[in-house]
Amino acid sequence: MKDNRKATLIILHLMLMIYSVSGITSKKASGTNFLSTKFIVFYSVTILLLGLYAIVWQQIIKEIPLSTAFANKAMTVVWGLIYGTLFFGEKLSVGKIVGATMVILGVVIIATPDEKRSEITEGSKNEI
Repeated sequence: MKDNRKATLIILHLMLMIYSVSGITSKKASGTNFLSTKFIVFYSVTILLLGLYAIVWQQIIKEIPLSTAFANKAMTVVWGLIYGTLFFGEKLSVGKIVGATMVILGVVIIATPDEKRSEITEGSKNEI
């Protein structure tokens, strides 16, 4: 069960990465002439990626709680920062890095099973 949850979370994050790539392809499509060959290619790839994401998303929410899946969806912000830097020449600032770190920490906290979280909390109470 624990391994199944880890595998599901890995698949979820791969799908979130694909979901965020659809943002790149749609941005590329918007920079081309409407109905040009490039527009059609980029737009088709966007629709294909979003369709794949939608199908896999439905399978993922069968395996993990919806609240956990949606909390992990915040990782698309981090992917957006990475892609913006790599593909669009955007600059990373300290604020963006701090924000991305907060998103990652929040996802880790939400993705941690309740039993483990209560063990951590109980351990810190006993130390006080």
